Amino acid sequence: MIALLLRDLRLAVRAGGGFGLGLAFFLIVVVLVPFGVGSETAVLSRIAPGILWVAALLASLLTLDRVFALDYEDGALPLLLTAPLPAEGVTLVKALAHWMTSGLPLTLAAPVLGILLNIEPAAIMPLFLSLLIGTPALSMIGTFGAALTVGLRRGGLLLSLLVLPMYVPTLIFGAEAVARGAAELSMQVPLLLLAGLTAGSIALLPLAAAAALRVNLR
Repeated sequence: MIALLLRDLRLAVRAGGGFGLGLAFFLIVVVLVPFGVGSETAVLSRIAPGILWVAALLASLLTLDRVFALDYEDGALPLLLTAPLPAEGVTLVKALAHWMTSGLPLTLAAPVLGILLNIEPAAIMPLFLSLLIGTPALSMIGTFGAALTVGLRRGGLLLSLLVLPMYVPTLIFGAEAVARGAAELSMQVPLLLLAGLTAGSIALLPLAAAAALRVNLR
């Protein structure tokens, strides 16, 4: 599993599907928002939690179509599914590699970029915690969507349509946790719900993704 993880990390960086693309998109969204809604600090501070979470979600979505695409194109994916490592383990490693090259950099950068949106100082730690807890769910859900669309021509649009509705609960609880932190209210409930979504997706979706890969590669 470690060898597969290291291989996927190298491919993500070399193929331009990793950390730089997501961070660049995240930065562009954060910079453009004040031009669209105005530079009033009160407005920016109020919408910052939602904007940062939406930007992180869309940045994570950018690279999902490459989770299995490179292995499918060079014929390595069928070999991975016949390897001693179970197919469920393969999908879990793919999701982990995607999170390490997409979700984790966004989590680390978000508190710094949030300053550009005049985010409340009290919301910086809730923002970091919510992204740290919630972005693994985004990667796992996205990996499941990528497994459903692997091998399809122009599957990127279909992947987005499949995955975005499943992202909504994570987005709601993540933004709510940050908003409560900014208001200095208890964040326990949204963070626990967010953790439950992440734990549930990690427990169930590798099985579903592996089944989808087996069907698509028959």
